[in-house]
Parts: sequence; structure tokens; C-alpha cells
Amino acid sequence: MAKENKALTDEDQSREIEHLKRRLDMLDERLDNIDSMVTAVAERVTSRPVTLNVNCPKCGGNVEVAIIGSYRPTV
Repeated sequence: MAKENKALTDEDQSREIEHLKRRLDMLDERLDNIDSMVTAVAERVTSRPVTLNVNCPKCGGNVEVAIIGSYRPTV
């Protein structure tokens, strides 16, 4: 009886390990996708100017932030 419980526990552990591996692979893929998106946005920002208009929550005034990047293409 103890051997049967041990075998079930080993099977459960191996299933759990496989499940964790699949979830880690999915997380790795999602992080790669996020990295690609952030890189694409950064390339766009460095290639043309971006202006952010933000309203101050305290005084209600407008704050304009201009980001100007210089893009130097690599050869």
C-alpha cells in the first residue's frame, strides 16, 4: 500500500514538473514578445520626435514634455 502511494506521488510530482516546465516556456515566450514590442517602440521613439502633454493633478496646468532622439542607422 505504501509503494502504491509512493508511485502515485512520483507520478504527481512528474506531472507537476512537466506543468511547471510548460508554464515557464510560456512565460519565456511572453517575455520575448514583450521585449520585441519594447524594442520596436524604442526604435520608433529614437527615429522621430515625441511630445507628451500631461495635466498636473494639483494645479491643473499643462506640462509638455518633448522627447527628441537622433537615430543613426548602422551599416
